[in-house]
Amino acid sequence: MKRALVITYYWPPAGGSGVQRWVKFAKYLPENGWQPVIYTPENPDLALKDRTLEEEIPECAEIIRRPIFEPYGIYRKIFGKGQAGQGEVNPINGQEKSLKQKISMFIRGNLFIPDPRCLWVRPSVRFLKKYLREHPVDIIVSTGPPHSMHLIARKLARATGLPWIADFRDPWTKMFYFKHLQLSAWAERKHMDLEKKVLDDASVIVAVSPLVQEDFQGMTDTPVELITNGFDESDFEQVVESDGYFNIVHTGLFASDGNPDVLWKVLSEKCSSDAEFSKMLRIRLAGKTDREITGSIVSSGLDGNLNDLGYQTHQVAVREQKGASLLILPLRKEPEYRAVLPGKLFEYLASGRPILGIGQTDGAMARIINETGAGAVFAWDDEAGIAGYVDRCWKDFSNGALEPNTDNIGQYSRRALARRMAGLMESLSTGKFARSGPDKKQY
Repeated sequence: MKRALVITYYWPPAGGSGVQRWVKFAKYLPENGWQPVIYTPENPDLALKDRTLEEEIPECAEIIRRPIFEPYGIYRKIFGKGQAGQGEVNPINGQEKSLKQKISMFIRGNLFIPDPRCLWVRPSVRFLKKYLREHPVDIIVSTGPPHSMHLIARKLARATGLPWIADFRDPWTKMFYFKHLQLSAWAERKHMDLEKKVLDDASVIVAVSPLVQEDFQGMTDTPVELITNGFDESDFEQVVESDGYFNIVHTGLFASDGNPDVLWKVLSEKCSSDAEFSKMLRIRLAGKTDREITGSIVSSGLDGNLNDLGYQTHQVAVREQKGASLLILPLRKEPEYRAVLPGKLFEYLASGRPILGIGQTDGAMARIINETGAGAVFAWDDEAGIAGYVDRCWKDFSNGALEPNTDNIGQYSRRALARRMAGLMESLSTGKFARSGPDKKQY
């Protein structure tokens, strides 16, 4: 069995399907002839952890944990923050900030490049060079963000000559929050220089969205392959009985800059005009949710319909998805989010429940929802379109015609995606890599 060194920060992760990506790859790579060797911090500053995901890691996987120093503890002491996990879902956004928040973002963006895990790069390279002399591998994989993981892999690949896959779960300088980091001109140039070096020096870049793939390919001559996130069929084997309510469900992180105000207005007006709808409606939020979201729901008069479950394990989140009458997937209100494919989209697809997407109607998410027939996507201010789709789902629910739809989604199964990743690693490790043409993309 060949060996792949995977450099990742999130292990085991919690939250969205995107950061679970390499747990799922590790689960299925051994059946494709690859042993995962996971290099990860032993003391990461993570808001949430889902220990149930550790049960999915195969026995043959080798896990290497090394201490990491991060400045977050010092930051919290200086600025009076609590433990990891408190505060906003994503504090780096375009909303108004306090003076303390502005100072902290300036420090984060200008002193810690590309991210606060940069202090782990040098000791990791030193340790892994010694480790690889004694325990050879066939390929190096880095997955980010945080993009410091790519910097570790770059130095290691240059020192060893091993092929290297840089797996980007999100963009770098074209990520929606990059413009909110309050970067100096020097810091912005440094980010762009590091991004360019990673893109140019990797053997292959992997993107999870076709629009991100196109952006990266326009920045480098290095081949950029598309391997999206996905769903694990085994997660959806559990049987979920209907509780009889019309459940509108959101799972995972729900950030204030993705607040679907128009949806709450539509639901409020429908409750006022339809007593049966008001009695049957449940808005179920399973995940970390910003206060602005729940506040908006309450101010819309829907507090009696709200069930804020807080953070839940992945198994519970899947159960909520399968028990939904309508799944909602609002994007962030940022133009760059057009290129993003939220990881939860693929689990929504596997649940078979109708999906109401809210955001860019010409973006990557809309393309998949439309092609699979899994739901509909409307612009943020399309009140009529959102109201019409809610009415349609309510009518189907009332008539007992809300049937699961899981056609055309097989290419997004974790097992199929792991085969694609294993095939890419095999071709690189044997020197037989052939770049995919435009007509050979995953999607």
